[in-house]
Amino acid sequence: MTKVTMVEAVNKALDDAMAADEEVVVLGEDVGTNGGVFRATIGLKEKYGFKRVMDTPLAEALITGVTIGMATQGLKPVAEIQFMGFIFPCMEQLCCHAARMRNRTRGRLTCPMVLRAPYGGGIHAPEHHSESTEALFAHIPGLRVVIPSSPVRAYSLLLAAIADPDPVIFLEPKRIYRLQKQELPEAGTTLPLDTCFTLREGQDITLVSWGASIKESLEAAKALGEDGISVEVIDVATIKPLDMDTILASVRKTGRCVIVHEAARSFGVGAEIAAQVSAEAIFELQAPVKRVTGYDITMPYYRMEDHYLPDTERIVRAIKETVMFQ
Repeated sequence: MTKVTMVEAVNKALDDAMAADEEVVVLGEDVGTNGGVFRATIGLKEKYGFKRVMDTPLAEALITGVTIGMATQGLKPVAEIQFMGFIFPCMEQLCCHAARMRNRTRGRLTCPMVLRAPYGGGIHAPEHHSESTEALFAHIPGLRVVIPSSPVRAYSLLLAAIADPDPVIFLEPKRIYRLQKQELPEAGTTLPLDTCFTLREGQDITLVSWGASIKESLEAAKALGEDGISVEVIDVATIKPLDMDTILASVRKTGRCVIVHEAARSFGVGAEIAAQVSAEAIFELQAPVKRVTGYDITMPYYRMEDHYLPDTERIVRAIKETVMFQ
């Protein structure tokens, strides 16, 4: 089987979902004729026509509102916001309508929509193109937030998101869009949402991350393995709802935990994980939970971008400090 990149895996998932269900439609700015800014939807308009792959005006609030309307009336829309930094006009529609639809109608209506957005830094983009604000959506009851970290997970989690009866925010770490290639599973294969994935078994410390930071986390685990430190790596994948059972089971085994994410440090998903680990596994912890994160500043321009993003060296240092804690 041909190996594909993450962005190609996203395209394949959309293609397979549209082929299997005519209610699946795609919409967003430049997703049709141009195939999207990262070419995630290339070829779909030619294959399925302009009624199922729709170019929209440059109006994120309109895109989200139309998507919600479609979802409540029997379609399964997959909308694209070109960059996460442009997602803020969508917040009113998402928070006040999409997230509340099942509760508001006492289950009479659901909102089976997916809102895709490339997110995160690392590509030397201009302002508003490198945000990591996933915690905003994780805080809203009724929204599911999914972040893949590899081509296989991008393919299978996107299919699962499209099939889900409630709204899913699907954030694609563009820094790794074309970083690696993998063979995809059999067409139509899904992975479970709301589940963490253990990517590497270990005994000495639990390393928790998601999205593009999985790359540096695995690099750190490999480097430390050569020094005799056994690191268990967990990919959160769905940050809301959060699979704390998998994380807690790992921490109870290792006794230590480091959390890595590129979003700002304060009030982030890492802080929530750290709080739950500290509350639920306090008697198993042998050291305080440590976080390696971005900083509480606006994402800097490209000259300082690499300094902002957690790198392998910072992760290795945090793990060594945690393992050596007395």
